[in-house]
Amino acid sequence: MSVDILMPALSPTMEEGTLSKWLVKEGDKVISGDLIAEIETDKATMEVEAIEDGIIGKILVSEGQESIKVNSPIAILLSEGENLSENTISTDYNKEIQKEVQNNKENVVQINNIKNNDEIVYSNSEDTTKSYFKPDKLERIFVSPLAKRIAKQRDIPLSSIKGSGPHGRILKIDVDNFDVNKIEYSSLNNLESNNFEIVKNSAMRKTIAERLVKSKNEAPHFYLSLDCNIDELLKVRKAINSKSNDEYKISVNDMIIKASSAALLKVPKANASWENENTKYFNNTDISVAVAIEGGLITPIVKNVQSKGLLEISFDMKDLANKAKEGKLQPQEYLGGSFSISNLGMYGIKEFSAVINPPQGCILAVGSGEQRPIVIDNEISIATIMTVTLSCDHRVVDGAVGAEFLSEFKNLIENPSLMLL
Repeated sequence: MSVDILMPALSPTMEEGTLSKWLVKEGDKVISGDLIAEIETDKATMEVEAIEDGIIGKILVSEGQESIKVNSPIAILLSEGENLSENTISTDYNKEIQKEVQNNKENVVQINNIKNNDEIVYSNSEDTTKSYFKPDKLERIFVSPLAKRIAKQRDIPLSSIKGSGPHGRILKIDVDNFDVNKIEYSSLNNLESNNFEIVKNSAMRKTIAERLVKSKNEAPHFYLSLDCNIDELLKVRKAINSKSNDEYKISVNDMIIKASSAALLKVPKANASWENENTKYFNNTDISVAVAIEGGLITPIVKNVQSKGLLEISFDMKDLANKAKEGKLQPQEYLGGSFSISNLGMYGIKEFSAVINPPQGCILAVGSGEQRPIVIDNEISIATIMTVTLSCDHRVVDGAVGAEFLSEFKNLIENPSLMLL
C-alpha cells in the first residue's frame, strides 16, 4: 500500500518550509531511518529521515520549492512490487494542482492582430512562450513610427505620453510637447534596471522581518544606557588565558554572558517574558546570543548559565556558533531563552539599541571597549569603557527594574570576582 511522505514539522512553531534538496530519486529503495531530503526552515537546514521501508514512487515537490505547508505530501512511498497509478496521488494535492493550473489559464492572454506600428507594454510579466505570456497588467499603446523613433531618441517611455490621435494614438506633436519632468519614477526605474540586483528573500529573512516588525509594533520599547569600566575584567581575562592553552580561551563575550546571568539572579523581575494574560518569570537563566550567519541572524541559547563556569560557557558558545554557521542547530538549541545579548563590539560599534527578541522582556546591546578619559578622585585618567544599552518591553519590565539590572551588571563587570559568588 502506498504512503504519502509529508512535509514534517521540524519545530513547534514551523508552519511551512523549503525543500532545499532531495537525497533520493524516483525508484530508489529506502529503509526506515535513511536520509531522503534536506528541509530549510526559518532557522536552519535539517535532514529528513524515511519513517517506513519502501520505494520512492513519485516525487511531488521539486528542489527549491518554497512555502510548502506542514503535513502536505512531498513524495509517494510504494511497497515492494507496487506500481504507481494516477489514483495513488493524494486527492487534495491533485485538487490544489488543478486549481493552480486553472488560475494560470485565466491569466494567459493570446497576442494577435497587433499592428507593426503599435506596441504592447506590460508590467510584472512571466517568461514568454511562442504566442502566449502571463502579464498581471496588459496595456496596448498606439504610436506612429515617427513618434516612436523620436521618443526613443529622447529616452521618453511611451507609457508616460498621452496620445492625441485616434484611439489615443501617440503622434509626433505629443512627443514634442511632452514635459520630461513628468516622467514617472517607475518608468525611470525600468530604464535603469541594470543598476540593481533583485535577490529573492529566504525563509529565514522573511521570518526575521516578520518577528522584528511584530516586536516593534506590539512591544513598547524603552532603552537604558550605561558605561562600564572593563579594565579589571580585561586583566582577569588575560590572567585566565595566560594559564591555559589555545583551546581554552575565554572571550569578553563569555564574561558578559556570565555577568548577565548573575545580574538576572539578583534582579529576577528582568528575567521575564510577556504572555498576554500572564507574565512568565524564569528560574533559570537561558541566555540567547545573537550570531550573524549567511543570510540573516540567529540566537542560539546557552542554557542554565547560572550553574556554569566561564570555561563551560565558552565551550557551549563556540559549539553553538559553529552549528549556527553550518545550519546544523536543532530546534531546542534556538527556541526559547529568557534573555538576549547582541554584541557588535567586534565591529567597532560604540553604542546601539537592539530590537527585543519576542516574547522575551529584555535584550542587552553591547558596544566596543575603547579608551576614554574619565574622572577618578577628581583626577582625569584613561580607562577602557564599554557602553551597554538595555532594550526593555515596558509591558514586562518597568524602568526601575531595568535600571536595577544595569546597575548590578555594571558592578559585576567592574568587579569580575563577584561573578564567582
